[in-house]
Amino acid sequence: MTLLDTLIQANRTKNGPALPSVCSAHPDVITASMLLAVELNRPLLIEATSNQVNHHGGYTGMSPQDFITNLRQRADALGLAQDMLIFGGDHLGPQAWKSQDVDSAMAEAEKMIAAYVRAGFTKIHLDCSEGCAGEPAALSDGPAAERAARLAQIAEDAAPNPSALRYIVGTEVPPPGGARHDGETIAPTPPDRATATLAAHKDAFSALGLDTAFEKVRGLVVQPGLEFAPAHIDHFPMDGPDDLSPVLNTWPDMCFEAHSTDYQHDTVYPELARRNFAILKVGPALTFAWREALYGLSHAAIWCNGGDHISALMEQIMLESPGYWQGHYHGDVEHQHVMRHFGYADRIRYYWTDPRAATAVDELKTQIETIEIPMPVLQQYLPEKTLERAATLDLPWASAILVAHVQEALLPYF
Repeated sequence: MTLLDTLIQANRTKNGPALPSVCSAHPDVITASMLLAVELNRPLLIEATSNQVNHHGGYTGMSPQDFITNLRQRADALGLAQDMLIFGGDHLGPQAWKSQDVDSAMAEAEKMIAAYVRAGFTKIHLDCSEGCAGEPAALSDGPAAERAARLAQIAEDAAPNPSALRYIVGTEVPPPGGARHDGETIAPTPPDRATATLAAHKDAFSALGLDTAFEKVRGLVVQPGLEFAPAHIDHFPMDGPDDLSPVLNTWPDMCFEAHSTDYQHDTVYPELARRNFAILKVGPALTFAWREALYGLSHAAIWCNGGDHISALMEQIMLESPGYWQGHYHGDVEHQHVMRHFGYADRIRYYWTDPRAATAVDELKTQIETIEIPMPVLQQYLPEKTLERAATLDLPWASAILVAHVQEALLPYF
């Protein structure tokens, strides 16, 4: 039994807590997550998405092996035991190449899946829900499940230890990276649809002789009735009926997985766990918190040392390379300007790896270390809980503040 199996079983049989899934490659977010896992003595699931990390490098420039090597080294440096780490691949399918015809896109997805499992990723979300060139934007269960089974076959053949693999399936998923617009209606997955999705995947696996592989499916992605858009949060209806849990009555080894749980009220997470959502994904809310603290530090530094706010540089960079935010932020010019920096979709997270942005962040951190910013100035821009937590961390002061603010956003998941 794997660690993931144990955690899911604890949730199903003992009303155990959910497992937070940190979907981010940001170094400070990873540090914050690992230090919190050490502090609370809890396992940590970290996931990479197909557009973030793949065999071509993704937008981070990292291959799956690069990503895992970096995580293992960071865990060792921060005192997190390797056996407390679970590595997940999220949205592993043809999405990153969906502008191509299906054969070309699936060929790339096959190479990516093989690279993930060879690197040591064991929690594999098979997501073939989006259409490729010439196809509908969203596929029905049948073809999506057939493609997922095809990728599972590749994973089984490529993995150094296939018995360690665990699969997540489901077509009720938001696009990787977040593409929801304000004003869209969010409704929970109907139970009959969830049942049909599981049945379609079981049939598709069986058609390829993968019955043993299907026995390693541990989760179904469904929509619990929560989401976020650039300027709006759909909060989970705490008083709504639990219609989905009975779907799992005949699947004792499975749980639900919830995507886009960012920005929910603290009380939502234990309620989702009670409803058999044993895996709760979070990503943009963590880099949003990091940006929030960074902007606060920049304001504080200006009060004490003058200079320009770091947002001016980020605005320049985002306007020069609009690909990561155009199509996600709508409305007039001023609204788009505000969303680029403060939208819940946090599309600015794609720009922190720009060399100019990375240099500016390093310079700001150095500035915070070399000038003495009075506590009242910091308190003007940063919450008291963040500053209190930062004081307990064995990190340089600027990094401690950034990490602490991320931890405050992540803590409710634990």
